[in-house]
Amino acid sequence: MKKTERTAACKRKTKETDVDLVLNLDGAGTFNIDTGIGFFDHMLAAMAVHASLDLNVSVKGDLEVDGHHTVEDCGIVLGQALKEALGDFGGIARFGSMLLPMDDALARVALDAGGRPYLKFDAAFANPSVGGFDTCLAREFFRGLVSAAGMTLHIRLLEGENDHHSCEAIFKAFGHALRQAAAPVQGQGILSSKGVLV
Repeated sequence: MKKTERTAACKRKTKETDVDLVLNLDGAGTFNIDTGIGFFDHMLAAMAVHASLDLNVSVKGDLEVDGHHTVEDCGIVLGQALKEALGDFGGIARFGSMLLPMDDALARVALDAGGRPYLKFDAAFANPSVGGFDTCLAREFFRGLVSAAGMTLHIRLLEGENDHHSCEAIFKAFGHALRQAAAPVQGQGILSSKGVLV
């Protein structure tokens, strides 16, 4: 693998989960995802397509308990892969945002790939689950991701009646914001007036 390629292959194995993830930031939105939670697979696929990245994810988790460990650990491993693929966060646009409608839902996401982990997640869902996915786990996924990636992420669900649409709007908006933030900028070093990010 050339150093110029923005790719990463990360694994995480615990007593609760076994996660295997391969990422190509400069892909075409192709995906092969099997987490054992169908709706979560759908969300990760939507994110990959809208971020225009290639993503392979395979997870064996303790779904007999619930989906928490599977979803959280996927977020952690994806965050690790993003950090590895982006390197020192130099040579990229760094910031990205998206206001994304999906039928009744409207989600706003703003992202800073700047080395500092922080999550503001403001989304109220009408139901406890969608298709076997606990809606409260959306926050846990993004919390794991930003902690491992070193990103600041603000997510707000502005409107939403159907939780499928609400979750999908959030994941798609994140994909678009990530694509903007990770976009290469020729001749650009680290985008910071102080010359360092943290």
